Amino acid sequence: MLSNFNKAFKGWGTNEGLIVSILAHRNAAQRNLIRQVYAEAYGQDLLKDLDKELSNDFERVVMVWTLDPAERDAYLANEATKRFTSSNWVLMEIACSRSSHDLFKVRQAYHARYKKSLEEDVAYHTTGDFRKLLVPLVSAFRYEGEEVNTMLAKSEAKILHEKISDKAYSDDEIIRILTTRSKAQLNATLNHYNNAFGNAINMNLKEDADNEFLKLLRATIKCLTYPEKYFEKLLRLAIKKIGTDEWALTRVVATRAEVDMERIKEEYRRRNSVTLDHDIAGETAGDYERMLLALIGHGDA
Repeated sequence: MLSNFNKAFKGWGTNEGLIVSILAHRNAAQRNLIRQVYAEAYGQDLLKDLDKELSNDFERVVMVWTLDPAERDAYLANEATKRFTSSNWVLMEIACSRSSHDLFKVRQAYHARYKKSLEEDVAYHTTGDFRKLLVPLVSAFRYEGEEVNTMLAKSEAKILHEKISDKAYSDDEIIRILTTRSKAQLNATLNHYNNAFGNAINMNLKEDADNEFLKLLRATIKCLTYPEKYFEKLLRLAIKKIGTDEWALTRVVATRAEVDMERIKEEYRRRNSVTLDHDIAGETAGDYERMLLALIGHGDA
């Protein structure tokens, strides 16, 4: 293995195929061990060596993938709070699609890496309704169990309907329910909403198609309840837009490869009548394409 590291990283940029074969089929623990062995063998930080070479999409996906998941999310969240790479959507995505334990580890990694808290950066770099939603989302530690309180689900479905009917989209009660309830409880509440009021909640949140906060609110609900549908749409838009959105493609593939990529691939095929592999191969090329295809098949490796 050490000789392979030496071949792959000596004269960076000449052994991309070997880098794919070494890193793409390794889980998080194995990738951390590779970083450790690399540092011991060569006295250098693998990630810093990668970072020096971030000149194209291939090297960027390799670096993002090689990061420990919590460290990766901390990095993505920090990028999402910067002026020129700001993204309320990425912050929401991390907060809503990770488990409570994983999100807690992201906050710890953020402390270690940036010497401040994720919450304070999100609060500082957002305003108004966006801040009101995003700060409690990234601060959340939801209950992870499957237990559901049916009476509570009915009463909170009614609260949500009343507030939405009044167009009070950023009301404290809407924010409280979405940012504190377990995902199982939220699913029960939204099922009651649908049954009682004849519409899925996101249909009632489409009153103003150009309202950016409403778009984020709908995405929050989808990401909390059907993450595979949220990520399928993100991938579809990244691939189908004029000029592929490589950063969104890289982010989704690298962050979901070890989590729910098989479900996302199934949803993609159901929604588009074509495989994700097919569309990625059609819109990317070279080593970047090979790395992405290796990662989306990661669960099968």
